[in-house]
Amino acid sequence: MKQDEKKLEPIFSVSEYIEFLNINLRKIGAAKITGEVTKLTVSSNGHVYFSIKDKSGKGVLDCIIWKYNYALCGVKLEEGKEVVLSGYPDIYPASGRLSFKADTIELKGEGALKKAYEELKNKLAKEGIFDEERKKKIPDFPEKIGVITSKQGAVIHDFLNNIGKYGFKIKMIDSRVEGQEAVKDLLSAIRTFRKKNIDVLVVIRGGGSLESLQPFNNEALVKEIADFPVPIIAGIGHDKDTTLFTLAADASESTPTAVANLLNQPWERALLFLEIYERDIIGRYEMILGGYKELENKLNISFSIFKNVLINAKINLKDSLKKSLLGFRSLISTVNQKIEQAEKAVFLNNPERQLRLGYSIASCDGKIVRKTGDVKVGENIYIKVIDGKIISEVKNIHPVK
Repeated sequence: MKQDEKKLEPIFSVSEYIEFLNINLRKIGAAKITGEVTKLTVSSNGHVYFSIKDKSGKGVLDCIIWKYNYALCGVKLEEGKEVVLSGYPDIYPASGRLSFKADTIELKGEGALKKAYEELKNKLAKEGIFDEERKKKIPDFPEKIGVITSKQGAVIHDFLNNIGKYGFKIKMIDSRVEGQEAVKDLLSAIRTFRKKNIDVLVVIRGGGSLESLQPFNNEALVKEIADFPVPIIAGIGHDKDTTLFTLAADASESTPTAVANLLNQPWERALLFLEIYERDIIGRYEMILGGYKELENKLNISFSIFKNVLINAKINLKDSLKKSLLGFRSLISTVNQKIEQAEKAVFLNNPERQLRLGYSIASCDGKIVRKTGDVKVGENIYIKVIDGKIISEVKNIHPVK
């Protein structure tokens, strides 16, 4: 081909050109459009055809939304309502007519949103979705935690920074949490977690306006969590208007940090109980050791009395000996009884027995350590465990406030 010859341009058929246009329109024409609904028609197969126009009436656009997407939006279209559509332009090959294919529909205006909210709230309440009897109890010691939120922003960091180090196994699914487009993401994430082995599911996001919280007032989403197999905790923002998702959840907190604290609470109570039990064991051990010293003193006194009796019984040695032997037998019997009782107490409260259960005994300068004030930085602590002793130097002391 000569340089001065023009490059041949492709020649399309009509259908090929419409397909070419639709591919490019979908790439560059995706948008959000607002307008007033007119010419509303619902086909026999459930698809919805309508137009939207500017208030001035100068701009009109034919629109369509497929049955599945329409049901998912949870918005009832009516002529005269102002809406916001998300979608893209499309040319219908059979007629060459341009229309806007909507993926989502949102009501426009706070008044319309609140009215729709109250209507749906009353409907779901009558169906028992919010009943306390239906809600599941949060497990006492949850370990496997499912989390749905956006990985962008501070929300997930607030949650992870405040969740305790109690061996939690956290599985997260990234999801949009704002705008009507988030409904599909949230539904997909929740359905995915239905197949996962988790103890509790957490859904969290930050605060926001009534408009930004609309996906959590979606009927399909609320019903999806109503029969979820494990408890769901909602931590959905600070907004004064409680979302329907929050009302249907098994438990709710106002912030991601508060959700983390809720999961921490049973583990914190368990640790406190173990600390009290540990102090009780050490106290009993000390009491038993003290009892042995008291018994030893009583034996020394008894033998001293016995010695004095023998010295003072020289005149009538035989009678004195009988009396002394009887007294000694009685003393030995009493001592044997006390020893048997002490052996039982030692067996039940034996520190060695507690060591086998995973406990240890710390001492410093021959004294048992029961509180942080018993040691100083730089001192050595002797930690007795089941198979030996560990010597450790005190580096830092952190009293509980």
